Amino acid sequence: MVSVTGHPFGVASTADGEWSFVSKLSGEVAVIADRGREPRVVQEIALPGDTLLGDALTHDGRYLVVADGSGAAILSVSRAERGGPHTVLGQLSASGPSSNFALQSAIEVATSPDDRFVFVSLESANEIAVFNIRRALASGFHRSALVGTIPLGLGVVGMAISPDGNWLYATSEVASTQTRHGTISVINIRRAETRPRHSVVASVAAGCDPVRTAVSPDGKVVWVTARESNSLLAFSASRLRTDPQHALLANVRVGTAPVGLALLRDGARIVVADSNRFAAPGQSAELTVIDTRAALAHKSAVIGAIPAGTFPREISVDVSHKRLLVTNFGSNQLEVVDTSHLP
Repeated sequence: MVSVTGHPFGVASTADGEWSFVSKLSGEVAVIADRGREPRVVQEIALPGDTLLGDALTHDGRYLVVADGSGAAILSVSRAERGGPHTVLGQLSASGPSSNFALQSAIEVATSPDDRFVFVSLESANEIAVFNIRRALASGFHRSALVGTIPLGLGVVGMAISPDGNWLYATSEVASTQTRHGTISVINIRRAETRPRHSVVASVAAGCDPVRTAVSPDGKVVWVTARESNSLLAFSASRLRTDPQHALLANVRVGTAPVGLALLRDGARIVVADSNRFAAPGQSAELTVIDTRAALAHKSAVIGAIPAGTFPREISVDVSHKRLLVTNFGSNQLEVVDTSHLP
């Protein structure tokens, strides 16, 4: 365990596994050096916003995008690694002087495969904001980079992009005020980059309070954690677009209040962070390890559990070191899990 004060939320690791960045509720990004036996915090970068949540690296590794306010802060990765000045390059914002409070609810971020666009889920505004990051960088953040917003259900949170870069999958905790179930939605990325309000292809029920999603490396399966159902759901990616009512492939019972998830071993394993967010009596937080092939075959799929700190939230895969980095939000820790010995 690595101590990270300020309630760590998001975590993103560089492709070479030498650096990780932890965004914290307290408004800083912790820079973690992973080059030794144990990761260590080498500096903290204060951002303009008061609350930082999810984060992600652009695919070229040049920028760190951190959910902040009504959009995201953009940081230079090279400057962050060197500890240099002017690490924070600018801010993406979906709000103006007359914007309502709901817009100030950025929670997760995703970047398009070509790194031209950033998608930010605005939980309380029930939509995803789409930004042209190249426009923002080229203008020194003096021009608005907002393309528009994608309206979805209530409580938009988790997002994942398909390996071919064509589809964005997003969770809404509740479909509407008339139902209890949430949804997983399919968004056409090319349409979202030009006409975001007309980019939703389909939405389908996904248990109670679905909060995170991940896509298998082959793009065929979309995995969703349904927090209040204590379940991990699997959907056919193709059926989500063509026959959404018959897209559900599997429903795996996991621990209490699952949130983060990560795929390992080319999609053969998935690890789910059972947060036990609301401290259910007799329950504990842990990481559940699942055999995805068994799950899709409707066989017993849970193959083990790993102890976690208080409220494990997000998971980053460090392929080069064969380990997972997990933010334990409640106990102010970054948990390091060796994956080489997982069954």
